[in-house]
Amino acid sequence: MNALLSSPVLSWLLSYLFNALWQIPLLFAAAWIATRMLRRTSPQVVHRVWVGALLLEAVLPACRLRVPDLWHALLSLFPTTNAADAGGVRVAFGSATAIGGTLRLPFAFETGIVLVWACCLLYFAVRLVWGLHQTRILARSASCITLTGDTAFRWTQHCQRLGITASSPEIAASPQEVGPVTVGLRRGRVLLPSAFLENIAASDLDAVLAHELAHIQRHDFAKNLLYGLVSLPIAWHPVVWWTRARIAESRELVCDGIAADAITAEAVAGRKQYAQSLLRVASMLSSRPAIPLHALGILSLNADARIFERRIMALTHKRIPMSAARCILIAAGCSFVVLATCASALALRTDVSALTPITENQASGTPTKIHVKAGIMTGQKISGDNPVYPKEARAKKIQGAVVLEATIGKDGAIENLKVLKTPDPSLTKSALEAVRTWRYRPYLLNGDPVEVETTVNVTYNLAG
Repeated sequence: MNALLSSPVLSWLLSYLFNALWQIPLLFAAAWIATRMLRRTSPQVVHRVWVGALLLEAVLPACRLRVPDLWHALLSLFPTTNAADAGGVRVAFGSATAIGGTLRLPFAFETGIVLVWACCLLYFAVRLVWGLHQTRILARSASCITLTGDTAFRWTQHCQRLGITASSPEIAASPQEVGPVTVGLRRGRVLLPSAFLENIAASDLDAVLAHELAHIQRHDFAKNLLYGLVSLPIAWHPVVWWTRARIAESRELVCDGIAADAITAEAVAGRKQYAQSLLRVASMLSSRPAIPLHALGILSLNADARIFERRIMALTHKRIPMSAARCILIAAGCSFVVLATCASALALRTDVSALTPITENQASGTPTKIHVKAGIMTGQKISGDNPVYPKEARAKKIQGAVVLEATIGKDGAIENLKVLKTPDPSLTKSALEAVRTWRYRPYLLNGDPVEVETTVNVTYNLAG
């Protein structure tokens, strides 16, 4: 455990958690703005926006790409004719960060944060596994139902319309009075409460079966499980819960539209008929127990009256088609919002670092040499020569970064330099000659000066 907490893994994890803290609300706000712009489009588009927002919320805090570094890399692909005369040298600490800072936290505080996060991760992972286990028990305890007559014909017709032809899903009665819900990864299974078929009107049953088949056709059970796995590292964030709720709501809207179009050939009449059936089924099943964690159904979101009301409104409102120019304008606006948000999040990324003991005095237990994150040493330099771009390297258009490992003594003088990476010996000589002249303020640990190991990058760039 101590080895993990004193390794770069700790700094990376803390940077991920710290950036997730503010980047996730930023991404949620961008997705909300985008969906407001897209509210007159199909529910499928809105659903994809929220799914994309969840994926970005999980991935973007881990990205270390710097926007200025990307810009310089693009500029280097188009050298100018006088590039050799416009060369420049940039000195950076660590990974040559141009924008973004380094946050230093006490080691004990960082350890506490990691332990709390690990407990949250364990809780949500156990909750996920337990929900899957309960859903599996629920599915296995249900007994299969054989449809007959007009109900069987309509079931087969819905399967054909939705392209479910490989193996028809099963219908089963749940002894736990749960349903209607859909479960199953490879082969979907629709669970209905016992005596449900005897107590429901034919038109309402038609709407229920069409909705559950829409879930099966879209593989929503497997997708919902995937979203749960992806969001595990950030499941502690309340905004992630809102994102998951938006995904679930938009998913139900998509399935409502598919089911409404499937129960009749006339779109407007089908939506009205489906909305009426949805209201009757909700009234009939209002006293049923809560849906299991990973079961998806026509009333899986009925606990929230506002969401249920929005579903009914979406079915009853008349759709107004948009012109092609308006669609292009909205798509461009949404793309700009998303790209600007991601660029801002990357540009403002902050790394979290701490002191890491390297060697210790066995008698006193006090560190005699410590590794200090390079960003912390940026403000410690007090004097020294700047590197000079060698004329021969500039003439040959040689560029790149010389990476040095530096040992700084207790008096702030450079005691040792080790070359970790270099593009050319002439650049190495220039970097070493300059860095050897640098002086730092003595680094204090518990009030006493200590030796420090850090990293310095000297970047030689022909593009200036």
